Amino acid sequence: MKKIVIAILATVVLSACDIDRYPHGSMDSETIVSDPDASLQPLLNGMYAQLKSWSDPMHRMGEYAGDNMMIRGSSTDAFYEFISYARTPNNYRLTQFWNSGYKAIAQASNIIDMIDEGQSAEIDNNIGESYYVRGMMYFYLTRAFGRPYYQNPETNLGVPIVNGTPDDVINLDLPDRATVKDSYEQAISDLKKAEQLLTIDKSSIYASKEAAQAMLSRIYLYMSGTYDSPNTEYAQLAVEYADKVINSGKYSLLPRDQFMIYNTFIPENNAETIFAIKRVASEFSGYDHYYGVGGMYANIGGMGWGEMYASAKYISLLDETGRNDWREDSYNMVDARAAFIRPTYAKDASTGEYTEVFRFIKEDGDVLNYVQAATTRSGSTITCTEGDDTYTLTSVDASQEIYSINYKDGKTYTGVIDNYITLNRVYPQFYIIKASLEGEESHLHSPVISRLGEIYLNRAEAYAKLGDYGSALIDLNLVRERSIVGGGYSSLDASNASERIDKERQLELAYQAERSYDVFRNGKDLTRHYPGPHQQFETISADDYRVTFYIPQDAINSYPGTLTQNPTE
Repeated sequence: MKKIVIAILATVVLSACDIDRYPHGSMDSETIVSDPDASLQPLLNGMYAQLKSWSDPMHRMGEYAGDNMMIRGSSTDAFYEFISYARTPNNYRLTQFWNSGYKAIAQASNIIDMIDEGQSAEIDNNIGESYYVRGMMYFYLTRAFGRPYYQNPETNLGVPIVNGTPDDVINLDLPDRATVKDSYEQAISDLKKAEQLLTIDKSSIYASKEAAQAMLSRIYLYMSGTYDSPNTEYAQLAVEYADKVINSGKYSLLPRDQFMIYNTFIPENNAETIFAIKRVASEFSGYDHYYGVGGMYANIGGMGWGEMYASAKYISLLDETGRNDWREDSYNMVDARAAFIRPTYAKDASTGEYTEVFRFIKEDGDVLNYVQAATTRSGSTITCTEGDDTYTLTSVDASQEIYSINYKDGKTYTGVIDNYITLNRVYPQFYIIKASLEGEESHLHSPVISRLGEIYLNRAEAYAKLGDYGSALIDLNLVRERSIVGGGYSSLDASNASERIDKERQLELAYQAERSYDVFRNGKDLTRHYPGPHQQFETISADDYRVTFYIPQDAINSYPGTLTQNPTE
């Protein structure tokens, strides 16, 4: 039987008589319909398999375009475009994201179209899993390639809606991109259908009723407008779907000490995880561990490139309520989320001791750079030396070893006494381990799609947009006080809700591919005023054309119909 390869689905078989059930080969529709019980699991396995290849560029697109990380220098890898905002349509990682997303949509759609509902609870649940994956894919694709929802969703373009195999694959003419509004409505429709059909409890590596509800809570939050101009209808729906997840009683926030090692738990054994894309160590044999998303954030046990680090902006947020100290002899995580950062302290080769330094960030013209100046103590006086210049430190908070100096450029800089951190080029290596060490396996990581911490923050933001600041404060502090003992806010109101809730989302959801989308969907500017090779003083507004990624040119070139590109300026 002839297989038709269509560009938008990128090698997904759309033949009316064959289904590509990657990576397991093909299965004809008659076999599927006549024996759905035997057929469904292999088909579902193929659908879930697409999420593995999809999740890699999904993470890089969402996280690298934000302000939680920095890279040591420019790179020839296509992911550098996500960091630099030098958008192009000829990016193989974009193509991988698009292709894998639409493969998952195609495989989910073929299951939905070929299997009748009502045969058994098990079959209905399997169909519900397919609706979940399809709805999730439409949402993720739309938020990447479509503009934020508050910006004219009735006219701005989302993504093509292509559900299943067309009847006539010979004279195929697929539709152009639907509007953002219609794309969101497709995702919502699928997820509501999933919510209805998903009745069997499985582990968090499978779609569930609560996973569908969690995704609906996020989607409605994305539709809820900005803090200045909220859409209260959608904010209320975000609250209602968050309520469903929270009130199910199936999930719980991990205690602080367990949350600090959240990344090491397999998702099936994590009480906070609602849905994660399961990865296993055998998928990353040998040096291939380098190529997991955690491989760019750290080198662990000789594995990983270790070329991206926590940004100074993110570290500053972690330190806002008190300095986090990673030194062995004074280890103290004021904010539990600092446990996902691991500086590479270096001992002196001759003495075997750490070198004490005063670390601060200075301005070199229009460039920000780290300085690690060796310290000398004489009684209560502490000095530091950079080159031929020596400075006396002035106490800002001696108990936390925070000091300031009057620098030779006439400016006053504040920093901390710490041990010397190994440099990569000129940047201290603040390794990130949140996407590594699952099961203590180097950079093994099952990407988290939804977890309970996010759901509380979804509800907090939605409550704030509804003007219910008391309820918003309760949810906000539930998450905040888990990480910062006694760090809850005493009040929340229209003057501070936006700043405080968004800051908590940044702290809590860092390295989960949410940050850049969170900034722009609320109409805010992205600024990255910290060391790194990026444009340090560039402001990217929510109206910037670069907020959306380009449709991959390969998809446009071979699409059977018109596929409109995003604006280039």
